[in-house]
Amino acid sequence: MRPAGAPAEFVIDTALSLEPVALPDDAVEVGRILDAWGIKGWFKIQPHSASPEALFSSKRWFLQPTERGPRPFEGTVLLRIVQAKEHSDSVVASAEDIPDRNTAERLKGSRIFISRASFPTPSPDEFYWVDLMGLQVINREGVELGTVTDLMATGPNTVLVLQWQAQEQTHERMIPFVNAYIDSVDLKARRILVDWQPDY
Repeated sequence: MRPAGAPAEFVIDTALSLEPVALPDDAVEVGRILDAWGIKGWFKIQPHSASPEALFSSKRWFLQPTERGPRPFEGTVLLRIVQAKEHSDSVVASAEDIPDRNTAERLKGSRIFISRASFPTPSPDEFYWVDLMGLQVINREGVELGTVTDLMATGPNTVLVLQWQAQEQTHERMIPFVNAYIDSVDLKARRILVDWQPDY
């Protein structure tokens, strides 16, 4: 791309040459590219989770364009990551085929997906947010409290956000995801047992 009247030595090529691919069946959306970072093709990411380990564990990120704004590519493309690291309250990364800031800026708003199979194995008392979504929450008395629809990071703790139905209306309930209230998490049974009452 050459600005009008610019000499050849000032031409900047911002064409994206990323490989079109199919999105893996187990792909999980883990973040979004915020903007370019620095001048060497690095870019800044906003992770969807307070624990962005999945972004560090995989060198193959799958991008889909933003829902709004310019679309520098269509469908799904493969981004081969060279390096990813934490920086302040976000993550920054560099990738093959993203050589400069101009090219990195074209990725702004892109959605990042990673294959669930490439996530690092958590310790027995740790869980990925994506694995908790959709689980049924039941208290010690067998009362169904709702289904996990979201999680929120609130300082040092994570809070489960549940939805439940009553009188043909949808209600919301929040339960801190801490040992004091969470008895067990059974991913196979897709159930969380809690010490919590419906009227809390």
